[in-house]
Amino acid sequence: MPLIVQKYGGTSVADADRIIGVARRIADAKIGGKSVVAVVSAMGDSTDELIRLAHTVSTSPDARELDLLLSTGELVSSTLLTMALKTLGYDAISLSGPQAGIRTDTMYGRARIDSIDPSRVQKELKAGHIVVVAGFQGISDNQDITTLGRGGSDTTAVALAAALGAERCEIYTDVDGIYTADPRIVPEARKLDEIGYQEMLELASYGAKMHPRSIELGSVFNVPIYVASSFGDAPGTTIHGDPDGSQMENRIKVTGIALNTNVAKITVRSVPDQPGVAAALFEPLAKVGISVDTIVQNTSSDRTTDISFTVSRTDLPQAESEVKLVMNELGTSSIVTDATLATVSVVGSGMQNTPGYASRMFRVLADGRINIDMITTSEIRISCIIQEGQAQEAVRLLHRDFQLDKGD
Repeated sequence: MPLIVQKYGGTSVADADRIIGVARRIADAKIGGKSVVAVVSAMGDSTDELIRLAHTVSTSPDARELDLLLSTGELVSSTLLTMALKTLGYDAISLSGPQAGIRTDTMYGRARIDSIDPSRVQKELKAGHIVVVAGFQGISDNQDITTLGRGGSDTTAVALAAALGAERCEIYTDVDGIYTADPRIVPEARKLDEIGYQEMLELASYGAKMHPRSIELGSVFNVPIYVASSFGDAPGTTIHGDPDGSQMENRIKVTGIALNTNVAKITVRSVPDQPGVAAALFEPLAKVGISVDTIVQNTSSDRTTDISFTVSRTDLPQAESEVKLVMNELGTSSIVTDATLATVSVVGSGMQNTPGYASRMFRVLADGRINIDMITTSEIRISCIIQEGQAQEAVRLLHRDFQLDKGD
């Protein structure tokens, strides 16, 4: 019997009626001849509520205890969904992340999956059960519960699909696919029928509503990912290997505009321009699991340099604290932070090596009187860091100029 993995986001299981609706959708897949593993997020905003409660009783909640607390949200939704399936007459069983064999490293709050032992899930599937797995969580070698970070249930679902050899992973959420831009910002944004892993990874990394690590796993293990709404039957978007690879260089085009408002910049001023400074600055950030995105270093005639880099806004307090701890080693006493930034990105295959895309983007922003703070690129992406207050207008201007509403 073909196997699919379905993931349901927090809005899809936000209350009892929606949980029953999800149970019926899973039942339809079972009736259609599929074996089903369902991965669920916590109900609605319950994770935010648990975080709020934690900070009510502690100004700085212990990371281990916080992970254990937050993992309970997915346990609630998984058990309730299993009860709903049983009420509909289907054999089902709920499993926590550890019970499903998900092992992670020890980085609380942003753990990465080391391995999956699928034997328990396979045993339950062989017995004819629908298996409902609590997403977002696993267990470390220390036998501690860990969480995978916001959006981590996407990663759980794709990782399980890869480990189980599923024919595809279906992600059900409150949007009916991947769009050329956020339709809440650009009403004329167009839904994509399909998109390649690499383009989707860039869109996800720079603001599109999917966890980038889930796209990475899909690409590495060649797991097709289907994104659709749990509130209707409209066709969604399939993320898979390059859908138009046969067209080679003739396929160069812009696929979408991404916006990320979770951006902050740190500038370390007047550090000596000498070997070892960058290592001293960035190694402590890596050790605490803080990812750095754009880095710009400027030199001056007095042999000092300013180093600017971006982190997620949620990581800014810890990143600033880590930098301050090594300021003497860096030979500086001055850092400046800015938490009012956003990244707008134009994503499309082959842009970096094709003349005109960068200059066109810069001209559109200039004509819109939008100042560019920093620029970063990849082979299929050009990103500009700008003031958050101008970000939505930048998305609209770029979407219109690249005519993304018109399709191919």
